[in-house]
This record gives sequence, C-alpha cells and structure tokens, in this order.
Amino acid sequence: MLADNVFKKIIDKQIPARLVHEDEQCLAFHDIGPKAPVHVLIIPRKEIRTHDDLQPEDAALVGHMHLIAVKLARDLGLHDGYRLVINCKERGGQTVPHLHMHLLGGRDLTWPPG
Repeated sequence: MLADNVFKKIIDKQIPARLVHEDEQCLAFHDIGPKAPVHVLIIPRKEIRTHDDLQPEDAALVGHMHLIAVKLARDLGLHDGYRLVINCKERGGQTVPHLHMHLLGGRDLTWPPG
C-alpha cells in the first residue's frame, strides 16, 4: 500500500474534489492549481506509485485512462486540441506518489513545456 497521499484521500472520499468522472477503475477531477483553462487529473483507483511501476497486467487500465481522457476532452470542449502528460518520479516532475495523467487544454500549449 502506498503512503497516504492527497490522491488516495480523494479516492477514499476523505477530501473533496471537483469530480468530472468516476468509475470502478479511475476518477478524474479538476486540478486545484491549474496550468491551463482546462486542467484535469485522471487517476487510477489501483495504487501504482509511478509510470515506471506499471506491469503488463496494467495495460487495460492505462488504456481505459486514455479513453477517459478522450471522452473528457470532448465533454470539456477541447475540440482544437489538448495535451496529456504523465510525469514520472521527482526529476520528471511528479509531485504525488500515485500514477496520474494530466489533461490540459483551452489555450495554445507550447513546446518544450518547461
């Protein structure tokens, strides 16, 4: 089991979040510190610390998260494009030790990101 973290508390309904999706495999909610007009986090219910910790049996879960991102992008009006970001470990920019995907859009996104 992962150390107690903000995403685990959101999954366990210990702290509130502005949910935009919830199912048996994952949830999605608005980021509290958005970096774009639309900034949603998609997290699995399964406790996976980083992208580097994914196993072959997680393939369907990761695919599901991507399909949820497509649905949310449509639902949130990101018809002109969006970005998906998965940061891995601290040097990769990951600040919460629970796998998560950022869905960003609603403005032009530059490259490189930072």
